[in-house]
Amino acid sequence: MFAESKKIVLCGGCRTPIGHISRSLSGVKPEDLMAAAVEAALRKVGVAKDAVDGLIAGWVGQSFSAPNLARVTVAKTGLPEKAQAVTVQNNCISSIEAVAAACRAILTGEGELYVAGGTECMSRMPFTIEGSRSAKELRSLDVVKAKWTGLLESPQVRVVDSMEEGLTDPVKKINMAATAEVCSQMLGITREAQDQYAHESFRRSVAAWNAGFYASHVEPLKTEAGTALEKDEYPFLREDLIAKPQMFAKAPTLFDGSSYPIKRFYEDFGGFIEGKTYQEGAKGTVTLFNSCGRSDGAAALVVTTEEKARALKLPVMAEVMGWGFYGNNPAHMGLSPALAAPLALKCAGIGFDQLDAVELHEPFAATVLGIFKVGKERFGHDWEAKYRQAKLNPNGGSIALGHPLGATGARLMLNLLYSLKADPKARYGMLAACAGGGMGGAMVVEKRG
Repeated sequence: MFAESKKIVLCGGCRTPIGHISRSLSGVKPEDLMAAAVEAALRKVGVAKDAVDGLIAGWVGQSFSAPNLARVTVAKTGLPEKAQAVTVQNNCISSIEAVAAACRAILTGEGELYVAGGTECMSRMPFTIEGSRSAKELRSLDVVKAKWTGLLESPQVRVVDSMEEGLTDPVKKINMAATAEVCSQMLGITREAQDQYAHESFRRSVAAWNAGFYASHVEPLKTEAGTALEKDEYPFLREDLIAKPQMFAKAPTLFDGSSYPIKRFYEDFGGFIEGKTYQEGAKGTVTLFNSCGRSDGAAALVVTTEEKARALKLPVMAEVMGWGFYGNNPAHMGLSPALAAPLALKCAGIGFDQLDAVELHEPFAATVLGIFKVGKERFGHDWEAKYRQAKLNPNGGSIALGHPLGATGARLMLNLLYSLKADPKARYGMLAACAGGGMGGAMVVEKRG
């Protein structure tokens, strides 16, 4: 195998605005969102299409409407027919995986310049019919249609919401929101602290948009019918939460209502709440307002060698210094970034204290605050201090912006690159995210230029 040490750099990139589920981008297919992000990234960086050796795209809700979405996107965007094209699925860290995969391909000599990113249109995740085609009701599409009214009565057939199925761990039998409540109960994170964090995510996101930060790397999504979306949708749909923070307290908790009290939650998931048992007076904490929204969008980055960037006269925003992936208990999946970060920092050869900018995925305020606790207690990493100093998510995060699953890792990297660029004193940055199933990913970069 040919492999050698090379300096891998990021030349920049672009993303679509993030649409809230079932709203402005719901009519756009995932492959078309990805194509829009790729085209925008190449224009912004100034890369000729024939210079691209490959596209690696993350996509969680993979379906057969676009088999190997990366290859479909290559064809749609007019990238070289010979270009390598790979679609990766690592749940919410899929596009971190895509960037890492591009780096690996370059290091092993498969190519010199890649586009890496990801896409998701949660609005179009299908309802599916599950069962074996040996069942008489499922032997052909014509039979399915003819027996449609009786399908739900068949013991051999299940009609499934693929989105809800995908957001539930199949081994531990726990959905993602419940993992946040487990984290909250286990670590003693209050509802008030979560609501305060979520409020600040919205405040920072809208302030960043109004200050022009996101205009640096978000391009309006245009369709044949016109401009579908110009800026991230959810923070402005919920903009009243910023002026009226008391509204957070009015949101019902997901696991502490009349039909499903917190005691029942402990009965169902108490085995995952390490060191705690149910006590009278316990309260649920996780709500829709302190959780990220379900979303649609795509993002893309240009990854190449320092030498190739120089030869093509491309801007160089940062060098990739290292990355790390770490798996933990799926019921504690939201804490995995605290475990992946030490691996990435060791690979990069720097300490947590040297980081000038951090972009941390916010699936739930509970998990972010859990990372603050676990990171400090286990590794001496003071994530909370970075947050208080506005070095962590200074321009908001997933709670406000939204979470298009396969695109979020690349979205985090774009935030990181342009935050570093905006600070003349900044040098090192890191992104980190968790993923369903208990996977965490982190990546460290050093600013260039």
